[in-house]
Amino acid sequence: MSDEPPPIDVRPAQTEEDLAWLKALWRDTWGGETMVSRGQVHELMDLAAIIAWQGQARVGAATFDAGDEDWEITSLNAIVENQGVGSALLDIIEAAARFQMATRLWLITTNDNIRALRFYQRRGYRLVAVYPWAVDEARKLKPTIPKLGNDGIPIHDEIELEKRFD
Repeated sequence: MSDEPPPIDVRPAQTEEDLAWLKALWRDTWGGETMVSRGQVHELMDLAAIIAWQGQARVGAATFDAGDEDWEITSLNAIVENQGVGSALLDIIEAAARFQMATRLWLITTNDNIRALRFYQRRGYRLVAVYPWAVDEARKLKPTIPKLGNDGIPIHDEIELEKRFD
């Protein structure tokens, strides 16, 4: 018997159980079912959502806003780490964006999220903007955003990353 985990399968959120699981995930990790980026409130339920499965277990999820040329990744969660879950989710979004002829895939993270900055840069994303105090402004729209983040770093700024396909 192999010690390797089952392969990761990514598919759209479709069932009521999927949606209930996503809502719980978002409440636990993002403080609710909305995300704020660049001053815009996104209702995560209104966006495209995909779920990563490993065997019979949900191990990650992502949401994105598929525009015409610009697609925004609004959330990405890997419940099990260092097993390729985040990469599998990102690969699916990138493939869909390319298929739909998008020229840019972008996202916002916060100044405390060093792991996300490392994850995306290793996959070809570039830092294109820093928005000082943007998270402080976003708290007016979503008060559940914590003031203290990863590694005890105060959260104040949004950082925009992008990958271009042109």
